[in-house]
Formats: sequence, structure tokens, C-alpha cells
Amino acid sequence: MAQAESSNSLRNAASAYLRGAAHQPVHWHEWGDAAFEKARREDKPILLDIGAVWCHWCHVMDRESYENEEIARLINEHYVPIKVDRDERPDIDARYQLAVSALTGQGGWPLTAFLTPAGKPFYGGTYFPPDDNFGRPGMKRVLSSVAQNYTTRHSEIHASADHIAQALASAETFQKGAGGADRNLVDSIISNIGRMFDPQYGGFGSQPKFPHPGAIDLLLDAYLESKQAWLLSVVNTTLESMGRGGVYDQIGGGFHRYSVDERWIVPHFEKMSYDNAGLLGNYLRAYQITRNEFFQEIALGILSFIENVLTAPGGGFYASQDADASLEDDGDYFTWTLDEVKSVLDETEAAVIAERYHTEPHGEMHHNPAKNVLFIDQPFEAIAARVKVAPEEVPQVLARAKSKMYAARLKRPTPFVDTTLYASWNGMMISALLEAHKVLDHPAALASALKALDLMLAKAYDSAKGMYHSLVSGQARIEGLLDDQVFIAAALLDAYEVTGKRAYFGRALELMETTVRRFWDDSAGGFFDTAKDLDGRQGSLTQTRKAFQDSPTPAGNSVAASVLDRLAVLADRPDFREKAQVTLDLLAPKAAEFGLYAATYALALVNHLRPPTEVVVIGEANNESTKSLLRAAYQAPRAGKRVLFFEPSALESDLPTGLAATLPHVPYNGRPVALVCVGASCQPPVSDPDELSRGLAAL
Repeated sequence: MAQAESSNSLRNAASAYLRGAAHQPVHWHEWGDAAFEKARREDKPILLDIGAVWCHWCHVMDRESYENEEIARLINEHYVPIKVDRDERPDIDARYQLAVSALTGQGGWPLTAFLTPAGKPFYGGTYFPPDDNFGRPGMKRVLSSVAQNYTTRHSEIHASADHIAQALASAETFQKGAGGADRNLVDSIISNIGRMFDPQYGGFGSQPKFPHPGAIDLLLDAYLESKQAWLLSVVNTTLESMGRGGVYDQIGGGFHRYSVDERWIVPHFEKMSYDNAGLLGNYLRAYQITRNEFFQEIALGILSFIENVLTAPGGGFYASQDADASLEDDGDYFTWTLDEVKSVLDETEAAVIAERYHTEPHGEMHHNPAKNVLFIDQPFEAIAARVKVAPEEVPQVLARAKSKMYAARLKRPTPFVDTTLYASWNGMMISALLEAHKVLDHPAALASALKALDLMLAKAYDSAKGMYHSLVSGQARIEGLLDDQVFIAAALLDAYEVTGKRAYFGRALELMETTVRRFWDDSAGGFFDTAKDLDGRQGSLTQTRKAFQDSPTPAGNSVAASVLDRLAVLADRPDFREKAQVTLDLLAPKAAEFGLYAATYALALVNHLRPPTEVVVIGEANNESTKSLLRAAYQAPRAGKRVLFFEPSALESDLPTGLAATLPHVPYNGRPVALVCVGASCQPPVSDPDELSRGLAAL
């Protein structure tokens, strides 16, 4: 294949996915005014390709079609081609995913859409092979057919595209004042999630299986309120099955994006920062409630993956790790042949690994049948009996063997890591690491979280615009979306609660005020996913949209409602609580039909409806009695609980309005003290950790 100099404009793109296509003979454009003006001027349809650097089939289609000279000539002659990175532009991706799914019943990546010069979709799909194959039309035939139809049926295609655009615009509208945001709606969503539960293998639905951290958080919260055993059973079964499966990297820690089978055995091997942030929170909270040491083990494994792979030297967290080192493999970095295991371990270690992780001569990978996906198969007792070692020695042998395998794996060709720092995903990770600090007393997690937060504020924050979407080589890029604002705002409040530093609270308040100004719908309420004053709207970006589904990350409007409610209490801002109410009411009529994908909404609603539980600990940070009170406050499982820590000097400083009326009156005489309040009712202050634990348990 010729690797001639390309005429496309992707060489200087910030996105690694786009730069990876710079050599292709297709005359790619980045999304922007120039591409749309060219399409209108030449009256050519737009070929829109949306993918991601971690997407295996995106790279397959790149190699098979977009590096093919014949296909490139067809595209360059008849189309204006635009390539989009879905991580860099989730706003574009969300709109065209909805459109192509409505047109064809298909969604996912690569997304291939054909648009009018105005950016309105009229045909599309996902992966197209170069020639007719796999029951799919080939890219050559599709390109020729669409180009011919665009010429011969021009007015019909434009009319159809206009009709489709109108239908899609109405599909995501919400009616003001519909109401219905009550506890019955929460119960309905929980029941819907329960009906989707797979009692045999855990998780929700059938294959393929994706993690749903929002649903797990909602079920844990509901369990703490009601103590209904089935809720905890769903969580335990799901987290046990995922942690034992191949969807969890048994050697390096961290979770792959999803499992292709219902048993969580064979994954798609890419690892996303947002999945691991959400799942880290799940395992931490489940461990806090159950004291199941396996959940702690998995949480520590996720933390290890975050530290070793996703943490940037200067602070912040990278976006993702690819599934493959090249197109010729399929998870080869993460999988093992039995011979590969034996080559790096002694005989006993290899035998223990083979038993523990079902490592056999014939594995699970179709492209290489000798390759094994490692998943937990045998318990320690069975391994001890089969390998003839003492049961108490099995964990030691296993740990030693895994360490050797990890070191050997590091010498393999390593899948690409996207070093982009996305604000929204960093916000999620910061909150998860702060949770690790609280649940596991993990100082490294605290330091890493605060370093990342300080970096994002220093490099990606604008006091007039809020958060930018990403940092690339230290430079802020792309005006931020709703998710970027609200996830960082939530992380700021989490950091304020842990550190008591007023600067974090002040920035959270400022950021949400900016978010209300730029994203709030003054007509119907709720938040648009892009700012109202955003310039250069092309294609489907001209259509307003309010993010509601947890897909794949928690929905922006649901997170916004939660942040508004937290600030309403701390800052004494009834206007924020009113906006949270309006948002929840606006989304309520459609929440039940979304079910599993409305879990974050349900959790936001239940926290809105019940009085907040606040535990305030006051004392010197390095005092052991302060630490004991904090541990007792953090460890006590309680639905909706928030723990705030302040050094004594904070009582004399500028406290947020919602705290200023209470905290200065707490009798602090040099001895650390804790105050528990539910709504406006507070218990007497205590200094004994056991007394604090008993008081929380009695609530």
C-alpha cells in the first residue's frame, strides 16, 4: 500500500485519533466551519467518520477502507470527508449516534454517517467492510450508491434529511412543569433495574455486558435506607462476578470497557478512565458496607492501574489505554498462552496460576486459540489440594507469580495510552480517589486527587467560561461541555469536604454560577449539553440537547442537580435548590422509561427529597484523636452522608453561609469534636469515635 503524502489536514490535530489518520489518502477535514462551507459551496454530501483511538474496529476500517487508494478517490471526488474523535467531541457524537440509530437501528463506533452540506443525516451505519462481506454492504458500493442518489434524488434526500432532523429534535425535548419527581419514581427505576439483573452471572441484561456504576451506587444507597437483602445481593453478585472475570485485568488491575459474553469472561480490552473511576467508587462503597476483603482487593487493583498507567507525571489522569498494540492482535498484551506462563514462572507458580486463572493449552481467543483470558476459576483450597502446597501458601505463591507476570508483560509491545486530560473524566477520577482516601485511608490517592484538581484549575479553568473540555500538552482546548463543568464542580465540593480549604468551595460556587449562566434553559429549565453562547455551531450542533441518560458516563443534568443541592445547603442558596427541583421535575416523565440508564437521576432525586446528613469533624489535621474521629465518620455506612473536616482556624474564617450559622457555636476547647446534623436538627457534639459511630448507627 502506498504511503504517499496526504492532502488531509489532520497532521496538526490535537487528537491522537485524528493524527493517526494524517497519512491517509482521504482528504479529511476536522469538524469546523471550513469543511461545511466547502460542502455547501460544492454542493457535496459530507462523509462523517466518528471513532476513537481505543476503538479496534475504527482502526480496522481505517486500514481497510480509508487507506485504500480506490476508496479514497471515491470519497475525495464525491464527498467532503470529516473525521471526529468521539472523546474529544462527545457533543457531536451523541447527536449523530442518535440519528444513525434512528435510521438503521445501529450505533457504536466507528460511526459512519452521510450528511447534507448543512450537516443533516440521511444515511449511515457503523463498520462497513471495503467490499460486500459479513452480510454488510461494502464501502465501495455504499459510496457509489449514495453519491449517485445524492445527484439523482437531490431534493428528495434534502427533504428526508429535514424531516429526520425535525423528528430527532423533538425526541429529546422535555416539557416544563410536568412534575412527578417523587419517591415512587425512584422505586420504579430501582424495580426496573432489578428486573434486568442476571442472577446467575451478575450485571444487567445479557451479552454484551457493560458495567453500570450508577446503578450499583443507587442500589447501595437504597439498601442503606431500607436494608432489603435483595438489593445488596444484586450488588454483591455483580461486583463478585466482574472482579472474578476476565473483564477485570487480573495481572495489572483495572477494568476493560465491557464483556462480550454474559459471564464477564472475554472483554473488549480497551480500558477507559471513566469506567475505572465509577467502578472504583462502587467497590469502595461495597467494601465499606460489607467488609468483603475481595472488594477491597479489587479497589486496590484499580488504584494500581490508575497510578501505573493513567496518572500523568505532572498531575491529572489520561483518557484511556488501547485494547491492542497493533491490528494484528486482539488483546495479546493482556492474554497468555500456557507456554508464556511457564516461561516466566517456576513449576509451582505456573501450576498455581493455571489452576487459579483457568490457563490451559486451548484458551478463549478465536484469533489465537492458545491465548487465555485470565479469570478466577478455582478457590485457594482446591488449588492447594491439586498443586500439593499448603493452603496458607497459595496466596503468597500467587502474589509472587503475578508480580513476575506483570514484569514480563511490561516487556511486550504496549497498547497506546491516550494522554489527553479530559476535564469531565478527571473530575470523576478525582472524586473516586477522594473516596479511596476516606474508605481505605489511602494518602497517595488523596495527594494524586488534589494534584489533579489543582492542575485542572490552573490550566483548564476560565473564570468567565468555566472549564475547558481538555488539556493537550498542557494547553486547554475546546470550550467545555456541561459534563466538564458539573463533574469538576462535584470534585471541588468533594475536595472541600476532605480538606476544609475555602478556595475549593469558592471555585465550586463560582463554577456552578457560570454553568447556570451559560447552560441553563431559561425557558423550560434544565441544562443544555453545550453552552448557549457557543459560536460556530454546524450540523446537528444547531439542535439543543439536554443530556439525561447514563451512557456511558453519569448524565450531566443529574449530576448538575446533585451539585446544585449540595451548594444549596452549604451556601444557603434556595435559588440553587429551586433549579435542582425544576431540573428533576423536567426529566421525571421520561425517567421511568430509561430505567437502568436513569440511575444517576434516581440517586439525585432521592438525595433531593431526603434531608442531608452532615458529619462535621473539627480538629488539628495531624492530631491522632482527629484522625480517629474522621475514620469513624468515614467508615459508618449511611445513605446520603457527607463528612466535612475543618481545622479550628476555619471557625474564625469566612465559612460558607450555610455553615456559618452553626459551626462557630460548636464548643471547641482544643479537643477534636464531631457534630452530626440531619437537616436542621443536630446531635450534641462528641469527641469519642465510638460514640460518634453509635450516634450515626442510631440515625
